[in-house]
Amino acid sequence: MRWFGPNDPVSLFAIRQAGCTGVVTALHQLPVGAVWSVEDIKLRQQLVEADNNKFSPLHWAVVESLPVHEDIKKGLPSRAEYIENYKQSIRNLALCGIQTVCYNFMPVLDWSRTNINYELPDGSRALRFVWQDFALFDLFILKRPGAEVDYEPEVIAAAQQQFSGMSVDQLAELTNTVLLGLPGSEEAFELAGFQSLLDQYAAIDRHALKENLFHFIREVGPVATEVGINLCIHPDDPPYPLLGLPRVVSTEADLAELMAAYDAPANGITYCTGSLGVRSDNDLPGIVRRIGQRIHFVHLRATKREENPRNFHEADHLTGDVDMYAVVRELVLEEQRRQQESSGNSSIPMRPDHGHQMLDDLHKKTYPGYSAIGRLRGLAELRGLELGIRRALATDAAPAEFMTATNY
Repeated sequence: MRWFGPNDPVSLFAIRQAGCTGVVTALHQLPVGAVWSVEDIKLRQQLVEADNNKFSPLHWAVVESLPVHEDIKKGLPSRAEYIENYKQSIRNLALCGIQTVCYNFMPVLDWSRTNINYELPDGSRALRFVWQDFALFDLFILKRPGAEVDYEPEVIAAAQQQFSGMSVDQLAELTNTVLLGLPGSEEAFELAGFQSLLDQYAAIDRHALKENLFHFIREVGPVATEVGINLCIHPDDPPYPLLGLPRVVSTEADLAELMAAYDAPANGITYCTGSLGVRSDNDLPGIVRRIGQRIHFVHLRATKREENPRNFHEADHLTGDVDMYAVVRELVLEEQRRQQESSGNSSIPMRPDHGHQMLDDLHKKTYPGYSAIGRLRGLAELRGLELGIRRALATDAAPAEFMTATNY
């Protein structure tokens, strides 16, 4: 499970009791672009492993995330320094035995939602994105110049009518939700200076951002290869342009193009079924079949597209628009393929992503999407699904005479 450090309301003890052996975390306290020192990395490892002599052992399995500085995304001359810092952080992580590093290349906003307390029919709460609400923020709260061209006329009219009927508190709640900072961070963007951040991307279109990404991976990829680190990019969330900002990691074609930009195993992906699943044109099981060898980290969650397909919410892990059975089956087959080809560790680290806020957690303050009980439910369902698939595959592969004997 993901753990946001000592201030996370979900304790390491709770993560251990959920049946996890690996922790997904990062040095959230360090500014983006700073070098992660060996000392700081080891301090976090010691924190994760502090009770291993008394209880089931935990270890820091995956870094999520080692953030990419905005100057790298914008292709500024200063990116050279930040890329060198990134390389050194990778070297230091490898010295400490960590082998998997997740990152993303989304400009300005790491992820976007318009509601972090969407009530589901059973009374639990989920994350939700509503296109009209986002348009309302963009057009009438932020008042981004030229925003009108990004929205359909009927959406603009409906957003304007909705805006006229909203209270000050409702407008503030929407603004604060859209401007949430990185997961694990206590800081959010300020509306007053937010437009200036967008303006810095005015001359950067999709092609330019993609070229900046390719430059980055061609620089850091060889270092990752040298020290045995698997880099894995997280897809865009949501996987389409927002606020006039381009998105370049939204489809299978985007992923394949990135893999080709530095064609080495160290250049991989974080396979997030929620982010990719928001788009109906992404064939999730097919992605595993075609580029599964580059999957170094897995986020399993299911989103549900609504009547307007640009609207979606986080569904239960086994429902929604993701065929989780087909996805997990392909992932199991990929692990089995790796096991046949190598004597090393063939398992792909996975975490249950974005659980619902439910039961006792409804009365607690937690990071949006990262309450304990909802993720525990998702993890239990996913582990059961995986076990059933593995047993079924083993039965299918058994000799006919063995199958006959064991069916009695």
